[in-house]
Amino acid sequence: MKKAIVTDSTSDIPQEVREKYKIFQIPAILVIEGESMLDGVGITRNEFYSRLPSMNIAPTTAAPSAGSFQELYQHIFQEGFTEIISIHAASKLSGIFNAARIAAQEFKGKVKVIDSQQLSLGLGFQAIAAAKSAAQNLPTEQILEHIQNIQNKVKTIAFLDTLNYIHRSGRVSWAKARLGGLLNIKPFLEIKAGDVLELGLSRSRKKGFQRLLSLLHDLGPLEYLAILHTNAIEEAQQLLANYNLELPEDTLTVNVTTVIGTHVGPHGLGFAGVVK
Repeated sequence: MKKAIVTDSTSDIPQEVREKYKIFQIPAILVIEGESMLDGVGITRNEFYSRLPSMNIAPTTAAPSAGSFQELYQHIFQEGFTEIISIHAASKLSGIFNAARIAAQEFKGKVKVIDSQQLSLGLGFQAIAAAKSAAQNLPTEQILEHIQNIQNKVKTIAFLDTLNYIHRSGRVSWAKARLGGLLNIKPFLEIKAGDVLELGLSRSRKKGFQRLLSLLHDLGPLEYLAILHTNAIEEAQQLLANYNLELPEDTLTVNVTTVIGTHVGPHGLGFAGVVK
């Protein structure tokens, strides 16, 4: 059976990597001043993060429709694939998984939809592992085991330049509970089991950087690694340069997609790592 792997744009898998592993992607939706656009179309990530602080109306995000998923799935089956494994952003944080689940019902068990319980490369590495397994024509059950194995071992951690954007998003209870006087504090957070957990606060960017580097080293040897940022490329490169363990093959540095960046703001810095 010929299996296809589908994910969404919140996976942050670079285009060349998607093409290498033949991963299909559906874009999430970004809404800027009332105009809806597909994630990755119409505005670059650099431009978005540069403009974000001065936008009068806060941008919002939306999941692709179930109909969009149906069209993609149908197209994939028409290409000759016989089964689809569709892996998506944490269902607690996005409606993408639910839209995919609804669409899958039209295909009588030929589409399996997975809640990654992650975002960015925390999701992306699950899709990449699945695609590698599918290329080897492994049984579906074995591919699902590989996805679960990555999900169990991935760590996605970041520190933000401000609480303002995550507070404004209204999606994270602890951020909503913060007082306005704390909005200049730089929060650490982790995506775990679909939740955004607070890992503490930093009063300076320098201390935040050092703590992030320490958290990265604490993971030990890694199978996969991506340095994540929102228009903080120099610090991302510095984080990688200061990493003194062996780098995994194909380590990535990614300017995080706008659909995630809307909720975290510019100048965020973090990583997604899969422990060996």
